[in-house]
Amino acid sequence: MRTQSRRRPPRATLAMAAAGTLLAPLLSGCWVGAGGAGSGGNSINVLMVNNPQMTELQKLAPRFTEETGIKVNFTVLPENDVRDKISQDFANQAGQYDVATLSNYEIPIYARNGWLHEMNSYVAKDPGYDEQDVLGPMRQSLTGDDGKLYGQPFYGESSFLMYRKDVFEKEGLTMPAHPTWQQVADLAAKTDGAEPGMKGICLRGLPGWGEVMAPLTTVVNTFGGTWFDKDWKARLDSPEWEKATKFYVDLVREHGESGAAQSGFAECLNNMTQGKVAMWYDATSAAGSLESANSPVKGKVGYAPAPVEKTESAGWLYTWAWGIQQASRNPDKAWKFVSWASSKQYEQLVGDEIGWSNVPAGKRASTYANPAYREEAAAFQEMTKEAIEGARPNDPGVQPRPAPGIQFVGIPEFTDLGTKVSQEISAAIAGRQSVDAALKKSQQLAEKISEEYEGR
Repeated sequence: MRTQSRRRPPRATLAMAAAGTLLAPLLSGCWVGAGGAGSGGNSINVLMVNNPQMTELQKLAPRFTEETGIKVNFTVLPENDVRDKISQDFANQAGQYDVATLSNYEIPIYARNGWLHEMNSYVAKDPGYDEQDVLGPMRQSLTGDDGKLYGQPFYGESSFLMYRKDVFEKEGLTMPAHPTWQQVADLAAKTDGAEPGMKGICLRGLPGWGEVMAPLTTVVNTFGGTWFDKDWKARLDSPEWEKATKFYVDLVREHGESGAAQSGFAECLNNMTQGKVAMWYDATSAAGSLESANSPVKGKVGYAPAPVEKTESAGWLYTWAWGIQQASRNPDKAWKFVSWASSKQYEQLVGDEIGWSNVPAGKRASTYANPAYREEAAAFQEMTKEAIEGARPNDPGVQPRPAPGIQFVGIPEFTDLGTKVSQEISAAIAGRQSVDAALKKSQQLAEKISEEYEGR
């Protein structure tokens, strides 16, 4: 996949070599899946991740068939498995699946490789879909280099800071309206031990380009660092990267959760729910679980924007979205499914049939104007909307970037690079090596990518 020469291999060669690396998760998901049948005639094949909102969609899909006469054959798999299967089918343009769940990391890359069907022509003929209602950052993140749309979001998220309001009140502490990371570190020190067994903050330390590297990269961005400068020069040895990483590692080692090097999203969610930490910086999608009817901390959690240093905002941007394979035999029918599954009408159906807390939110402005949703998600819905709208996937730091992405770098090679770097950072969190040693090795890994891309 990499070359020691400064002559960059053909783009298609890199894309195909990297196709198999688009496997690692940005979110967790481990539910049992179901198989699918061949598409054709009046049926389509949909390959999707098996998270709860997707399985709810599967249960509601007979409504779509009643309305359109189109039968949907679902293949539902755990996240690592679904990414593997999607990359194989789409890279080969096998056409077995008409529609698949892709993130804003894969969609621009897949579009560049010619693996996806553009959606502008369908949007133009489907005014009822109301594309302008889709939040701007979501539309931007699913747009290809040619300015065309290649995906429609099912749900979206950013990141923010969650904290125990009751603990802060008891300790006489106030969360700033727009906290800096230094203020968060000070608050973590003051809330460490506020209750028996409580630590000041939970931050991911689990290896993975979508685990520890997601929040850490947002910290790097706002501290002034970047994975690569505009000329593709690797910058993991910069003072900004060093300062941000030492800050993150020191904070989680001094005032973070026990077993931080093995803690990811799921572990931090459990720590926050069980009252083991006073603060948590992570995905906005976590709020629904914290505020669920059976949550021990329901009503006790406050929400603040992602902490910053040198930038105005720092929250990441992520969406599970629908993509149509270029080789689909039924692209028109595939669009009918995509437009139904990401529509305002589908959200209403979920709200009526399952409950408004289950609505796949984070993608449409109208969701946040809906009184029923606003009432059920009152604690966090406005902060979530602001975080998503404030996300800047093409300009997340203080300098120009050569590729889009806030918590990732939008190139195929990032899954491998990010995973290897995450292992070095996690080892520093575990105390097995220094941050300086971790970044020295990480810089060498990133320089191999620089060699492939420099001079573009």
